[in-house]
Amino acid sequence: MPETVNTRRRLILGTTLASLTLADLGLGNLARAQSAGDASPTKHAAGGASFDTIHQIDAGVLNVGYADVGPRNGPVVFLLHGWPYDIHSYAEVAPLLAAAGYRVIVPYLRGYGSTTFRSADTVRNGQQAVTAVDIVALMDALKIDRAVFGGYDWGARTADIIAAIWPQRVKALVSVSGYLIGSP
Repeated sequence: MPETVNTRRRLILGTTLASLTLADLGLGNLARAQSAGDASPTKHAAGGASFDTIHQIDAGVLNVGYADVGPRNGPVVFLLHGWPYDIHSYAEVAPLLAAAGYRVIVPYLRGYGSTTFRSADTVRNGQQAVTAVDIVALMDALKIDRAVFGGYDWGARTADIIAAIWPQRVKALVSVSGYLIGSP
């Protein structure tokens, strides 16, 4: 005889367990704004590494906050974060890449950190391709023609879309646990 599964009960139980786990890990602190502050890692509010300096630049419809580590003339690497995390996911690896001679750029994606819309009238959009457009606009603002891209989750999807639509802008790609490209 088949057992009846109460899906609502499972959802409530799963949500409760996830909430307790996140609270126990102290991940609620990740939502706090980070202070702008050189690129060597310091302590993040949640206990992890952080960037000392966050730069700001107008790029397309956004004013983008980003960390910029390493030699200005080095090969460029963009590291793109996923949801619900932010640039501090890369605070420990960026200095390692910089020490190897790479210029590492780690931008806050739209909706995160100090990245904001330049105009209050700009229509908000969460389409998959829009974050890729944001990063290409950032590349243009920083006068970067090509770069290596690394990303996870939403950052991986963004890097994948850039590679698919603007392959001439991508020197290499590392994409981890991202989504499939849907309808960009």
